[in-house]
Amino acid sequence: MRRWKADQGDAKLRLNYSLNQDSVVFDMGGYEGQWAYDIHARYGCRVFIFEPVQAYADAIAARFAGNAAIQVFSCGLAASTRNETIGLCSDGSSVFRQAERTEKIQLIDVFQWFNEHGITEIALMKINIEGGEYELLERMIDTGIASRIEHFQIQFHDLAPESEARMQAIQKHLQLTHSPTYQYKFVWENWKRKG
Repeated sequence: MRRWKADQGDAKLRLNYSLNQDSVVFDMGGYEGQWAYDIHARYGCRVFIFEPVQAYADAIAARFAGNAAIQVFSCGLAASTRNETIGLCSDGSSVFRQAERTEKIQLIDVFQWFNEHGITEIALMKINIEGGEYELLERMIDTGIASRIEHFQIQFHDLAPESEARMQAIQKHLQLTHSPTYQYKFVWENWKRKG
């Protein structure tokens, strides 16, 4: 994190892409919608925001009401379709953390969702879903739909003993289709599709 801050990663890396108003961007883990706002303001791109916590999804939808380029979905994408209980901890809300307040959320199989919505090309997928990134990326790799993403911007979370091993396995598989453009361990990293 110290190196990320010294390199001004939030300002210089997380919004630096070749996008335009025709680009489709997925924001996995919208929270308050700030990153979606920033990326849309800079490029005018279409943004699909996924936020399974209902109050956060409702607030994001209200924030972007009237902006047809930004759509909000009150669910998360995952390896399977199911209901889960999430621990509510503001921007750290997670199904993998204990919390005093919890909520039932809906997760949808990412492969199913892509096919039902005709998603064939995404310019940028930002993933910050507090431990859910592992199953999401594993499912995308296993089904081949990871190749539909030009850029993956990922925040891996060290939440379990197997987190690092799963991260390394995902990185190894991503190397077949993508190349890393920056990597800050358990902070942020970006993978650009080859070719």
